[in-house]
Amino acid sequence: MDERDESAPIEETLGDLLTDRGETLATAESLTGGLVGSRVTDVPGASAYFDRGFVTYAYDAKREVLGVSRESLDAEGAVSAPVAEQMAAGARDRADTTWAVATTGIAGPDGGTEDKPVGLVYVGVAYAAPWGTEESFVRTERAVLDGDRGTVKRKAVDTALAALVRTVREVDGEE
Repeated sequence: MDERDESAPIEETLGDLLTDRGETLATAESLTGGLVGSRVTDVPGASAYFDRGFVTYAYDAKREVLGVSRESLDAEGAVSAPVAEQMAAGARDRADTTWAVATTGIAGPDGGTEDKPVGLVYVGVAYAAPWGTEESFVRTERAVLDGDRGTVKRKAVDTALAALVRTVREVDGEE
């Protein structure tokens, strides 16, 4: 079982996990605009595991930089599980990292609908298992966060980092 300090900031926990495993990370961000990457790089020594971050706010950026399909964007919109999944997989594959985390959502104060309210966030987590194991995967999580625009963005970062740490631990057999 992991004996890390549970009171440590989540970005430090993530850094310890990735360093211990010799793994790397890329980020793909829409509503958080680079804040996930900023939090990850707040940790001294992050260059040992953080490769790069993609900020893809517009539809065209998601398509051109990360390979998100036009069909998904057209059918589901940018704030959707399929787009979060494709953003995470695209970041992982383009950066050739072990892990990627992606965020897309509606920070507000405008832009929400009944189906997609302000505060809706999708997080994608992509894992590249060793070749030949057929154990690579991408998963998504949905959250509805409250608060003003800045608060939603900060909570989205926390949600993304928590999802990533949880998934790394799961792959590591800790959860």
